[in-house]
Amino acid sequence: MSDKFNLVAVVGPTASGKTAFAARLASHIRGEIISADSRQIYRRMNLGTGKDYSDYRVAGAEVPCHLIDIADPGYRYSVFEYQRDFFRVFRDIQLRNRFPVLCGGSGMYIDAATRGYRLVNVPRNDRLRTELGSKTLSELGDLLSAMKTLHNKTDVDTPERAIRAIEIANYYRDNPGLSEDLPKLNPLFVGILYDRFEERSRITARLEQRLQQGMVDEIRELLRSGLSADSLSYYGLEYRYLTNYLLGRMDYPTLFSQLNTAIYQFAKRQRTWFRKMEREGCDIHWLDGNMPVEEKIDSVLHLLGKK
Repeated sequence: MSDKFNLVAVVGPTASGKTAFAARLASHIRGEIISADSRQIYRRMNLGTGKDYSDYRVAGAEVPCHLIDIADPGYRYSVFEYQRDFFRVFRDIQLRNRFPVLCGGSGMYIDAATRGYRLVNVPRNDRLRTELGSKTLSELGDLLSAMKTLHNKTDVDTPERAIRAIEIANYYRDNPGLSEDLPKLNPLFVGILYDRFEERSRITARLEQRLQQGMVDEIRELLRSGLSADSLSYYGLEYRYLTNYLLGRMDYPTLFSQLNTAIYQFAKRQRTWFRKMEREGCDIHWLDGNMPVEEKIDSVLHLLGKK
């Protein structure tokens, strides 16, 4: 494997076939997949989150995949936890001389893994918040400027943001060990993309398939297990719309039409996130989704210096 890259990140909008491609690629490079999907971490939430377990079986062998099915429904797993778990898995894969392949469409998870900033689960400091509560936004901005270089102007958009930024800066000051560098990543970003018409067609076909496979029953069982409707809505579009359907708030044709449109709008937001990554200097090598899979793999192997 080329020393140039130590991670391949396969990205793209929902229903673009990322998982199947990442698994095939991993099987060529002695790789293991690290999921970057914010919902597939939950057990018993399979069809609603689009887990395609069969995609990980290539030529009769299972491609190892990490950070799927690691939390129970009802738990709210954070981006901080994801970054921590990603680097734990990344180090383990490297120690076993395998190649990490990040795969997913959750932009914040991809950023947490690849952008080189450390996330810390900084606790509330109620005493500090009380002390700062009477200060003006200008005074808070001056305090924050004395503690750190202001790279992010949104830190001082509101008093609440400024107080939280001071709280975080204080925590780092009192816990200097947290500023240690993360492992150095040099990711190769590969994107899978279809034109808008075909993307919409794929989204519709996949939604039909998942409904036929029993997605309604899956969500009905989650409700029966004690999860509230409000809690399920937290886990994304499918759970929100299907819960409303099961509660009698919409009929089936309305469910399908509105959910299908909402998923397509979500895909548009994902594309916007990836364009933002590119504007910020991230080089994503986009592959036409219609390209035969072996040609896609050859393209990536060439970029990795394996061809």
